[in-house]
Amino acid sequence: MSAGAALGAEMAAAIDVSALETPCFVTDLGALEQNLATLLDVQERAGCTILLALKGFAQWSTFPLVRRYLAGATASSVAEARLAREELCGDAGGQVHAYAPAYSDGEMAELVTLADHIVLNSPAQWRRHRAVIEARGLSAGLRVNHEHQEVEVALYDPAGPCSRLGTTRANLTAADLDGIDGLHFHTLCQKNSDALGRALAAFEEKFGAFIPQMKWVNFGGGHHITRPDYDRDLLVQLVQDFRARWKVPVYLEPGEAVALGAGVLVASVMDTFHNGVDIAILDTSATAHMPDVLEMPYRPVIVGAGDPGVKAHTVRLGGMTCLAGDVIGDYSFDRPLAVGDKLVFLDMAHYTMVKTSTFNGVRLPSIATHDPATSRITVHKRFGYRDYRDRLS
Repeated sequence: MSAGAALGAEMAAAIDVSALETPCFVTDLGALEQNLATLLDVQERAGCTILLALKGFAQWSTFPLVRRYLAGATASSVAEARLAREELCGDAGGQVHAYAPAYSDGEMAELVTLADHIVLNSPAQWRRHRAVIEARGLSAGLRVNHEHQEVEVALYDPAGPCSRLGTTRANLTAADLDGIDGLHFHTLCQKNSDALGRALAAFEEKFGAFIPQMKWVNFGGGHHITRPDYDRDLLVQLVQDFRARWKVPVYLEPGEAVALGAGVLVASVMDTFHNGVDIAILDTSATAHMPDVLEMPYRPVIVGAGDPGVKAHTVRLGGMTCLAGDVIGDYSFDRPLAVGDKLVFLDMAHYTMVKTSTFNGVRLPSIATHDPATSRITVHKRFGYRDYRDRLS
């Protein structure tokens, strides 16, 4: 069982989904707040600033809670920056940071009205956009690539060979950093703090000569800070030691850690039949609603289900689309699945809602929150035909 699923199992058991219209994402506000409190504790002890990475979790109905704990958000596009400014930070004074591999002139003209920090991917991008950024008095950074690998899955490794993300030391001169306030590096994905320690050493070895002229350094995301076995004391020490060495503020940008174990996806069985194996068709989809199941790949945990053959009845769970490979996986259950049965997928708050699609016109899952104090589920958004139609023309 994944760390997020282990965290979410007890929480999911407390949510009554019997009357819930499916498919639906449900985020538990209690579990989310527990994660946020953990991040605030790290932020205060380490003396750093922690931002929500919207690429991992952008359920803006929860932002009134998020802003009580975190200093702001980091955006990977102009649209995310606008969401951060309008729904999270607003007049509360929260910070909006932004980074993308490249920006057009039109995008930058809009971004400078929304962001406080803008990180460029290359010296060429800095030269192109420097004038408009400086005219607004914003802080500019450069993403660097120290070519130190910690991630096993190539799809999620930003420091792999021939990466398009960040500028390597061989492609950077001191002149390129003229006017740059900060350095940003991002190496990790679902990693513990020992991985950050190694990545930090590689960063300092490659780019340490430039740090004294910087006003801040951003350690990026991928820190699994809220995982039960995460060594938060080591993280605090790493940040404290870095700040003591270099006398610069430090930023962290977790996305997954904010919502780890805090949500579920509830789906219903639409049909069952046999073709070599028992098959159940659900009203959700791996390709449209849980793309990381196919891309990572990973196997989501389902409440009450086991691995194939562990329980009496093994079933292959398939999605609603026409893609032949839209298969969530093989699971076993105590009894045969029947039409109308509800299945609860654990750890479905991060990198789920932000990655859904309307492929085949399949309806997007509704988005809801659960308040553990009242046991009430509030559905904040239902999707329909116009959501599919209006993204096309």
